[in-house]
Amino acid sequence: MFGDDETYNNTHRAFLQAFLARGTLTLEDAKPVLAAIFSAHEKRERLTEDITEADFNTYVSAANTAISTYDYEIRSIPDQNTRKRVYALVNTTSDPVTQMSTLHTADEISYLKRVLDAMFETYNTTRHEVMAITSMQAIRLHKTPEGNRRETQNGAATQGSSGQGLTMMQAETMLNGLVDQGWFEKSRKGYYSLAPRALMELRQWLVETYNELADEEDEDAQSVFRVKTCFACKDIITSGQRCPQRSCLCRLHDICIQNFFRAQKSETCPVCKAVWTGNDFVGERAAASTDKQRKAKRNGPTTQRAASLSEDENGVEEHGVTNGINGIGSTQDRNEEVEDE
Repeated sequence: MFGDDETYNNTHRAFLQAFLARGTLTLEDAKPVLAAIFSAHEKRERLTEDITEADFNTYVSAANTAISTYDYEIRSIPDQNTRKRVYALVNTTSDPVTQMSTLHTADEISYLKRVLDAMFETYNTTRHEVMAITSMQAIRLHKTPEGNRRETQNGAATQGSSGQGLTMMQAETMLNGLVDQGWFEKSRKGYYSLAPRALMELRQWLVETYNELADEEDEDAQSVFRVKTCFACKDIITSGQRCPQRSCLCRLHDICIQNFFRAQKSETCPVCKAVWTGNDFVGERAAASTDKQRKAKRNGPTTQRAASLSEDENGVEEHGVTNGINGIGSTQDRNEEVEDE
């Protein structure tokens, strides 16, 4: 294995530069990179298939040791859908949104916050936890809402923002850039959602921004958990399955379910003990189930009345609080948009 007897040298620096250039790496991505580095260093060809997982782990460990004093760390999580482990260079102290301000204008950062608000507030309700946004929905957010525009002019919004927002073309360009940089991923059906890099870097910020703990002194107050974690692996979940009981917070990644229930020896919710149907989804599939319900409502008065009664029995939508700087309308407006979308 290359590098066992070597201190931190130019090969490690080249590996770290490759990481910085790509944003994220998988083992498969890293193998040709390390093969090229080894070939240049040893003055002989090293093939991609010669690179082992141990080689990769050795270089990740060496890089982490070198960058730890600068508050950076290479972390990894499995992709929610493919199981492949994704590695990303993460700043362990600074707010990631603040970090991005060095690469984007204030208006672009403001737009990014509106898109995140849409993912985790507008399209993330008790009935439908989509936590993803279509291209059209995202581009429609290109302009700063009128209320926020006034706040910007009074100096209460993103510093340096013009308050005018972006053009539709600028918004589309930024979305494509966020995909290229590993912050967003775009599905074949055109939905944008957070990529593994964002789930790692933004984890603390997402929880602090979109979850609200109830005031202990207010007996009527209820906590709001828009950002939830998988019961099995404890990572943030934006794609997977949910307990059929809407009041239950249990969620499971698709890639975690089989082993989890095999170990549990029963397909019941580990929190509320309800039967786990496998028909209640988190992520893009939640939007598909919404479409089916809309079609059922259009089939006739009887179906529509039954659907309406079902909604009444299941209670109201999850409460939401608009972000003072980046909100995209009142809670009522957001819920109406979900239903009318």
